[in-house]
Amino acid sequence: MNKRQFLQTSALGLAATSLPVAAAGRRTPGPVLLTLTGQIGKSNRGAFDPAFDQMLGKHKANFSKAYTFDYAALAALPAITIKPTLEYDGKVHTLSGPLLTHVLAMAGVKDGNPRILLQALDGYTVAPTLDEIRNYRFIIATHRDGVALPLGGIGPLWAVYDADRYPDMAAKPLKERFALCPWGIYHINVQAA
Repeated sequence: MNKRQFLQTSALGLAATSLPVAAAGRRTPGPVLLTLTGQIGKSNRGAFDPAFDQMLGKHKANFSKAYTFDYAALAALPAITIKPTLEYDGKVHTLSGPLLTHVLAMAGVKDGNPRILLQALDGYTVAPTLDEIRNYRFIIATHRDGVALPLGGIGPLWAVYDADRYPDMAAKPLKERFALCPWGIYHINVQAA
């Protein structure tokens, strides 16, 4: 097979594999980076699939519907920039990405007192309250110092706030300021209070 035939065959294969995704109603054409489940008011994908949602399954997720974000969907939300001193090197860095409250609103999360579980790729899970998410102005960071967060580093997404801005957090030792901030976040489970 020559290079042209290979490229044509590959393009047809990609087009064919995108048809079931579109038919299923998924509105995220790119690879999914963040999945919201639980008490959400909107969805753009169906139920948990144990064959294809392997990591979610290993982390005990099970859902009848979800709202997913690819990079383009996150980038379409207004980006916020923060400049916290990070625990990894003790230096101030610029982090940017959408507010977590905007991400939750896109999935139809209602006000009230839901329990929000933020889950990282390694299974690390924290449960900040919705008030903490609002008051600390959590963002879903996609960039550090203007560079996309890499998978295998602290990315591709990091739920984080500017700990330097809040006296209660700034008073803590640097290593303790980001306990509510999972890097490598990929799943948010919204539970009833």
